[in-house]
Amino acid sequence: MTDEHYSYRVYANPSMAERFDAARFSGPIGTLLADTQEEVVADFLGPVEGRAILDVGTGTGRAALSLARRGARVTGVDASAEMLRVARARAAASGLPLTFDVGDAHRLRFSDRSFAAAVSLRVLMHTPDWRVCLRELCRVTDDRVVFDYPAACSAAVLHAAGRRILAVFGRPVEAYRVLRRREVRHAVEACGFRIEREHRQFVLPIALHKAIGSRRGTITVEKALRAVGLLRLLGSPVTVLAVRCERS
Repeated sequence: MTDEHYSYRVYANPSMAERFDAARFSGPIGTLLADTQEEVVADFLGPVEGRAILDVGTGTGRAALSLARRGARVTGVDASAEMLRVARARAAASGLPLTFDVGDAHRLRFSDRSFAAAVSLRVLMHTPDWRVCLRELCRVTDDRVVFDYPAACSAAVLHAAGRRILAVFGRPVEAYRVLRRREVRHAVEACGFRIEREHRQFVLPIALHKAIGSRRGTITVEKALRAVGLLRLLGSPVTVLAVRCERS
């Protein structure tokens, strides 16, 4: 894959690596995002103690560290050496034994079914070819894969469209994609997996929740929207648990 794609350029920037967590997971809504993501991944994977888990697109190692705290043997892979520099420092500070390697999600260096499970968060939305990345995740996994994506049937479609327009005019933005549930399901099934569970987080745009800045308010409003069925229809991001159809 060409390193001209924004997903390689942006995350290779040392300043991006330093401010990545603060930009996405600080404040009341950022911490709500992080806490919910950790809970969902833990629920989807089940017991992980002693199991080999691969975190693809690990970034600064947030998910990898969470899994290592639960006793998993975690390997984190990312294309950005700068992001991994931050991840290694965080792992060293925690005293947890993690392995971090530079690698491309489109060409994982691991053999087939060499991990019990794989996790890939905030990755498919940015990669040059998300289907290739998904195939690689499934190839190296024996049992289950957890990944997420912004839904095409959600407020994220407007945000993504705005980012793409800015990119056309040369603005340095992350012009991410949104995905349709049907195309995700077809891609998963083509890998010999099936979607077993899904979790949808917000109906209203994350940017709106962050602008208001009330964790309690966000939880209350989103609970009401879920009660009338809007979360199931319009919720995003979507976190997916895919399991292998036949194990041998």
